[in-house]
Amino acid sequence: MQETPNIGKWLMVVGGALFVLGLIWWAAGRYLSFGKLPGDLIIKRDNFTFYFPLASSLLLSLLLSLVFWLMSRLR
Repeated sequence: MQETPNIGKWLMVVGGALFVLGLIWWAAGRYLSFGKLPGDLIIKRDNFTFYFPLASSLLLSLLLSLVFWLMSRLR
């Protein structure tokens, strides 16, 4: 039976990436109101509220792209 090579290395990389992402999320939550950034669309009417987190989605996409790029570079 053949073992999967470098599974331990990948688990450590993924764990480290999640740790770093958690730190970034925690630090950003203290200084930025994630979900209430300028650029997030909020439309309030009498009994209707529409919320579209445009800027928050772009920021999250940028952070995830950075994490995946770093993961590919460490490979």
